[in-house]
Amino acid sequence: METVFRIADEVRDAISAGAPVVALETTAVAHGFPSPRSLEVASGLDRAVREHGALPAFVGVLAGTVTVGLERAEVERLATGSGVMKVSRRDLAAAAATGRDGATTVAATMIAAHRAGIAVFATGGIGGVHRGVDETLDISADLEELGRTPVAVVCAGAKSILDLPRTMEYLETRGVPVVGYDTDTLPAFYVRESGIAVPHRVDDAEAAARLIAAQRALGLTAGIVVANPLPEGEALDPVRIEAAIEGAVGSARAAGIGGKELTPYLLDRVAEATGGESLAANAALLVNNAGVAADITVALAGLGVENAPLPRGEG
Repeated sequence: METVFRIADEVRDAISAGAPVVALETTAVAHGFPSPRSLEVASGLDRAVREHGALPAFVGVLAGTVTVGLERAEVERLATGSGVMKVSRRDLAAAAATGRDGATTVAATMIAAHRAGIAVFATGGIGGVHRGVDETLDISADLEELGRTPVAVVCAGAKSILDLPRTMEYLETRGVPVVGYDTDTLPAFYVRESGIAVPHRVDDAEAAARLIAAQRALGLTAGIVVANPLPEGEALDPVRIEAAIEGAVGSARAAGIGGKELTPYLLDRVAEATGGESLAANAALLVNNAGVAADITVALAGLGVENAPLPRGEG
């Protein structure tokens, strides 16, 4: 069992030297896009982080080993392989014990990043409270992880398919700061504005780094959501995307689809309804978030903030 967790040498050396490192998830690559587009997105993420002055560290599970700092061939293995698990917190031990390959979700990537000592993680959108939660009790493990794992997550808000007001309430209850990056309202993944006010705002990477540094200096063990809208011109029409989402949610209910299969099902149905435009927006926001995360990580390094992990929160 000594091989259940590994940090690539390049990533370990960068962390030890206090150099900027950005963690990247693999579920978006392995389950969010068809091949070969998945590989194009992975390359775009890698390039964005490097061009903004940081080292990318893809996180995934290879033959049962949770790995921080996947090589290109290893990312391709997860992106194109069959039977690749979607790995959240509850699945990490099972994947390790059975020697499976797995793509990590937001929650699992946060766990691995924290253990490695990486302070900032870039993703597309966090999970949250699903629509119809009164009947299904479907709440993403991402929210619980944000409440107990001190990693800053740069994202385009929460996925539009979710119940956004309840997601914000849940984050508030768990003590998670939601910080608008050059915005006063929560982005809604494909849409730049949800109409829901965020409690805090920063206007640049330096301000975000100072907030993260203050959170760490205070010893607060929750994560931070840095909500970064996708670029102008890449956003989808709010009315059209809402109609596509409502249709997808109705289809999922009729088919009895839930649990970890729900989010990919909904995203696939939305992609069909928008003629693939949602996939293009998803790719754009992922790359945009990776660049912003790198900027923040570089600013953190400039402040002399150590990547060393804080203690984990309760639960």
